[in-house]
Amino acid sequence: MRGVNIPELKINDGIRSKELRVIAPDGVQVGVLELKKALIIAEELNLDLVEISPDSKPPVARLMDYGKYKYELAQKAKESRKNQVKISVKEIQLKPKIDTNDYKIKLNKSRKFLSDGDKVKFTMRFRGREAEHPEFGQRVLDNYKDELSDIAEVESTSKPDGRSLTMVLAPIGGKK
Repeated sequence: MRGVNIPELKINDGIRSKELRVIAPDGVQVGVLELKKALIIAEELNLDLVEISPDSKPPVARLMDYGKYKYELAQKAKESRKNQVKISVKEIQLKPKIDTNDYKIKLNKSRKFLSDGDKVKFTMRFRGREAEHPEFGQRVLDNYKDELSDIAEVESTSKPDGRSLTMVLAPIGGKK
């Protein structure tokens, strides 16, 4: 049960309380019993005595099949992980002086990523004196935003921060 966080409970001889409020497997309260008597009942029913609430007065213990209980918890955790959605962010790096053909290739690539349900992060890198005119890079990012507006919406943009500028596009409707 790797990766599953199942709380370790005290069972059978690991319980240190002298008296316990015992609950039967069907949920009916048996009553407050001494530990020895509760262990005898658990052994007769071929079940484990599991301390489920050690902080209450007296502590609460339940008669159950502990192995089956742990297995069911692991299955529930596995099922909930299966239903989780993984969203990946694909990054496309750009420069302000991008050629028309390069622009179209990156546009098609980003269109494919968005149609697959992935987010696309555009990173505009400025080199040398290009950083003095971030508006050129912003214009390229705006062109991508306009070209992809039919399948994507802007999730976040950043202000020019020296040598880079970023924009994240997410698919409309959040397919993933």
